Amino acid sequence: MERTLIKKIFKDELVDQEALIKGWVRSIRKSKKFSFMVVNDGTCQGSLQIIIDADLENYEEASTLLIGSSVAIKGNLVPSGGRGQKVEMQGMAVEIIGKSDDSYPLQKKATSLEFLREQAHLRVRTNAFGAIFRIRHELAQATHKFFSDKGFYYLNSPIVSAVDGEGAGETFRVTTLDAKNPPLTDKGDVDFSKDYFGKDTSLCVTGQLEGECFASGLGAIYTFGPTFRAENSNTPRHLSEFWMIEPELAFADLDDVALLASEYIQYMIKHALETCGEELEFLVNRKGAEVEEGHLEMLKHVRDTPFIKITYTEAIDILNASGQKFQFPTVWGNELQTEHERYLTEKHYKAPVIVTDYPSDCKAFYMKQNEDGKTVRAMDVLVPGVGEIIGGSQREENYEKLVAKMDADNMDKDGYWWYLDLRKYGSVPHAGFGLGFERAIMYITGMSNIRDVIPFPRTVKNCDF
Repeated sequence: MERTLIKKIFKDELVDQEALIKGWVRSIRKSKKFSFMVVNDGTCQGSLQIIIDADLENYEEASTLLIGSSVAIKGNLVPSGGRGQKVEMQGMAVEIIGKSDDSYPLQKKATSLEFLREQAHLRVRTNAFGAIFRIRHELAQATHKFFSDKGFYYLNSPIVSAVDGEGAGETFRVTTLDAKNPPLTDKGDVDFSKDYFGKDTSLCVTGQLEGECFASGLGAIYTFGPTFRAENSNTPRHLSEFWMIEPELAFADLDDVALLASEYIQYMIKHALETCGEELEFLVNRKGAEVEEGHLEMLKHVRDTPFIKITYTEAIDILNASGQKFQFPTVWGNELQTEHERYLTEKHYKAPVIVTDYPSDCKAFYMKQNEDGKTVRAMDVLVPGVGEIIGGSQREENYEKLVAKMDADNMDKDGYWWYLDLRKYGSVPHAGFGLGFERAIMYITGMSNIRDVIPFPRTVKNCDF
């Protein structure tokens, strides 16, 4: 008999028919005449209750299984009289696939998220993490559909690179040289010409620069892949390895990608609410959830509300006139902090906000310079609840201006020869943005720690799995 997914049983309310289900035991309540076994197969938030009669051939063995054991059960699906469920199964045959023992760490009692991070290989079997990673899947699928439907081509950008796309220097070096006895140059420096790639290389911090190359031929591309930052930051919002979505659009300016970003955020929220409503309800209402009150209503508000666009200078003026006391000063030239961003979205406008035209000193070298000589065509997309969720810019397409900026920042231009070529051979206005996928999942699920929305978190001093 072909296996039936529990998701399908609940969705289609299958009753009065025989079915075969396979999954993991969540609980068993045993009595002399029958037992209630609850099984989850990972396909949905709900678990199926199976009634097993004592006349079953292997009743004693099946009814004493421990939590975490895997089973295949054949039985009849019938209407359920229990609360919160419409269908249950009357078991006719139980096959024990794999037994668990009493050392299984995920017992019925409540378990902290911190403990579950130490059990990353098993935590997806819990209700919370099953919900999170089904939502993650749906958001990934929504991302591909959104950009594909708009004519963007999916680009697999490099993972190993010889340039630091952000210029921050927080990179993981990739080398095959002997760490204890590397070859040296005449000046005593490590001789990377003897390394595997013949130069100093690292894991990529962004796929943007390569994305600009392909947007200059395909017109519109997006990357969706792993990126790496060797930032020594041990906060609930930072990872050393994470996934980035970076669209790049040729023949476009900042206004074009600002509109694209707002549409993308609203599309993602809409898709999550439509396809993962049960999971979101569970995460928001579960015991011990650190979710702000009205989280789902806030998501619906962002989904349905037009994004307001202001300049950085206007934002500073609003903050200074607010009468609000901030921890960080609101001085023109300083980067906006989360408290400033949340004030703009949650108190002043009560809507998502796009802030544009930031001071050039606090933005990357590749951003298009404005005529005022002080600001660049950069943007941050701010949403209620977290503040900044997307950062982007129009890129500097003028060769002379880009070279001058790189010289002013004391950058070594040799490794960027191919990037500069784009400004020499048919240069066009182009723009794009970046969204950290895990940050988006945190925002939509209401989870407060980024380690809980990626399968195997990589952080400072943590790479166990």
